[in-house]
Amino acid sequence: MDVRETNRRVIEQFRAGGEVEGMHRERLVLLTTTGRRTGEPRTVPMMYHRDGARLLVVASNIGAPRHPDWYLNLADDSRVTVEVDGRKFRAEALPLLGADYVRMWTELETHYPFLADHLAKAREAKRVIPIVELSEED
Repeated sequence: MDVRETNRRVIEQFRAGGEVEGMHRERLVLLTTTGRRTGEPRTVPMMYHRDGARLLVVASNIGAPRHPDWYLNLADDSRVTVEVDGRKFRAEALPLLGADYVRMWTELETHYPFLADHLAKAREAKRVIPIVELSEED
C-alpha cells in the first residue's frame, strides 16, 4: 500500500465533503504542519479524539520506533492548521504531560483498544507515544 497515495485520496475526499472511502469521516481531522526541513506545508489525515472541548491526536505511528513526521514537524513549530467538522482554523499543538497524559492514555486505550498494541511496540523501542492537544488560536 502506498501511504502517500492513500493520504492524498483521503485528503481529497475529506475536503470534497463526501464519504471518505474505508474510513469514518466523523473521526477524521486533517492536520497541516510546516515541514521541518522544507518549510513547506505538510497535511496528513488522522483519527482524533474529543475530551470535552479539547481536540486530541495521538502520535502512535502504529508503534514504530520513531515518531511520525507530522509530530517531528510540530515539535519544531507548534503552529498548525486543523480541518475538522467542516471548519478550518489555526491552532497550537502541545503534547500532554504528567498526570494529564496518564489519564488521557488510559481513556484512549478504553475507547481504542488497538492502542495497547501500538504502545507495546513503541515500548520495545523505548519510545513514549505523544498525545497532542490542538488548541484553536484566538
